[in-house]
Amino acid sequence: MTSKPLFRSARAMVVAIALAFVAGNTAADPPKRGGPMPPTVTVTGSASASVPTDRLQAWLFIEVDNADPAVAANAVNTAMAKALTRVKGVAAVKPTTSGYSTQQVTEKGKPPHWRVAQSLTLDSADFAAMAILVGKLQESDGLLVSGMSFALSAEARRRAEESLTQEAIRSWQERAQRAAQALGFAQWRPGHVTVQAGDVPRPVPMMRAQSTMLSAAPVPLEPGSVDVTVSVTGDAILGEPPSPR
Repeated sequence: MTSKPLFRSARAMVVAIALAFVAGNTAADPPKRGGPMPPTVTVTGSASASVPTDRLQAWLFIEVDNADPAVAANAVNTAMAKALTRVKGVAAVKPTTSGYSTQQVTEKGKPPHWRVAQSLTLDSADFAAMAILVGKLQESDGLLVSGMSFALSAEARRRAEESLTQEAIRSWQERAQRAAQALGFAQWRPGHVTVQAGDVPRPVPMMRAQSTMLSAAPVPLEPGSVDVTVSVTGDAILGEPPSPR
């Protein structure tokens, strides 16, 4: 006979706990603001600058064909080792090897042979030293140039973006102000705003692979520039700010 009161008591306790949980969550929820959403206008401001390139990259390779793959590989290894020794003697240039490949080549009417190749990437801020080095690698070490390109270093890009960000924000603020006034609002405040940066490289002379050895004269180079742009896009909330409660 005592089981029913105990059951009812337990059920009442569960209900009380559930009500307390709901009440706690309701109290924690932020109060909903009434009234229509304030009018907003989305505007974009930007700033750009032409920044001179301060890095030069060169891509070279050595390629040897032979009926014996071991002979071809030995020739490539020897030439690349000699080239690396030369490059390491120039402190301003950073070398990186990559793209080692061995493949069998079959041509109609000819016996099959093996082609072994390896690539070498050079990076430097010293354009004159790079030009002289590339010329020697072609003439003395048998490497061919597949391409050269100027680039902007991460540090130079960072400095340019930091300066342009402030200018882009001012541009965004001016456009937001003009938009608010044009729409008949005397005041506005920023809403969600995003800042994006990017760069567009300008065309620069590119060197292609040469089938014949070149002289050791410095490679003619003309540095280019990169157009760095920072864009600011965001909402301008129109009207007076809400009064504090």
